Amino acid sequence: MTVTPSTWTPWRSVVAFGVVSLAADMVYEGMRSAAGPFLGSLGASAVTVGLVTGGGEAVALALRLVTGPVADRTGRHWGLTTLGYGLTAVCVPLLAIAPFLGGAGVAVASLLILAERTGKAIRSPSKSALLAGMAASVGRGRGFAVHKALDQVGAFAGPLVVAGCAALSGELWLGFLVLAIPGAVSLVLLADLRRHAPIEEPRPRPRRPRHERVRLPRSFRLFAFSCSASTLGLMTFGVVSYAFVDAGLVSLAVVPVVYAGAMAVEAVAALGTGLAYDRIGPRVLYPLPLLVAAVPALVFAPALGAVLAGVVLWGLATGVQDSTVKALVADLVPDESLATAYGVFAAAQGGAALVGGVLAGALYADHLGLLVTVVAVLQAVALATLVPAVRHRG
Repeated sequence: MTVTPSTWTPWRSVVAFGVVSLAADMVYEGMRSAAGPFLGSLGASAVTVGLVTGGGEAVALALRLVTGPVADRTGRHWGLTTLGYGLTAVCVPLLAIAPFLGGAGVAVASLLILAERTGKAIRSPSKSALLAGMAASVGRGRGFAVHKALDQVGAFAGPLVVAGCAALSGELWLGFLVLAIPGAVSLVLLADLRRHAPIEEPRPRPRRPRHERVRLPRSFRLFAFSCSASTLGLMTFGVVSYAFVDAGLVSLAVVPVVYAGAMAVEAVAALGTGLAYDRIGPRVLYPLPLLVAAVPALVFAPALGAVLAGVVLWGLATGVQDSTVKALVADLVPDESLATAYGVFAAAQGGAALVGGVLAGALYADHLGLLVTVVAVLQAVALATLVPAVRHRG
């Protein structure tokens, strides 16, 4: 991507993009913080919650296999980013109607959650490619870290808004409705960023004959496989929250507060590892599989203290997964294929998220030992493939 003259510096653009994500994260993280218990209140089972929340993450990640190449081929990174944020701004507030639809409530809520995650899939490769271009001159690890830290401020605030509304009304739907406000703000801020950002959208890239298409490096493919194994073990918060509400450890209104705490931990992890990435390189990712391996035994424990410790580890691992790994992707592939690479990377994680959500929902209650063992084996595989990917960087 080409840098163009602008009154905005690259740093100002990175921060402004982070503020856009802050507003949008209030919306979709507010929803995600209570999605499991909300579906449960509509009559969904644990397996259904795992399928919808895991399937939502799969949609958000796997569809990027399509939307990433589309962005590279058409050059419409800004348009796709705007469309994706628009879906989030609309779908989450519409969840407020689900409790009033009787037996159709679960189906409608599930479809809206999946539609919101589709918006995430549409915007994410384009957004990451734009951000990588803005941050190239200031350090990609630092740029992605600062963006993620701001992003997580919204991820912290959104669940608190939902929790406050639930405490006042006894219902989650009111919180979803209130989130229409930051959704609208995110779209206004994004339009302003597009006018002022010192970066030019790349020209459309014509479709190449099959024998001339860029092959993504082996180091990238190893890295994608490693992170997918970690994603499979890192079950969705929907399943985690469903489990501790079902066990009577936490009330429905407190669930978003627990999630907000996890988002605060995630922000610290993203900022810390992102800054470390620019100093010591991708070796900072080595602890990730170890964190994931410890999560299931704690988050599904019968004691609240152990559950909260597990949520902290879940937040640490998720912070690394959602930020610093993207800096390494940008360093492993050529710029002209960056959105495609983000799409492929996310698609691999998407399949893992779906399997992991369903697996956790099916096993946590009666086969926790098996779940813990499976996750531990997966993380050993993740570490074994992460090391050669890091060594072959570049």
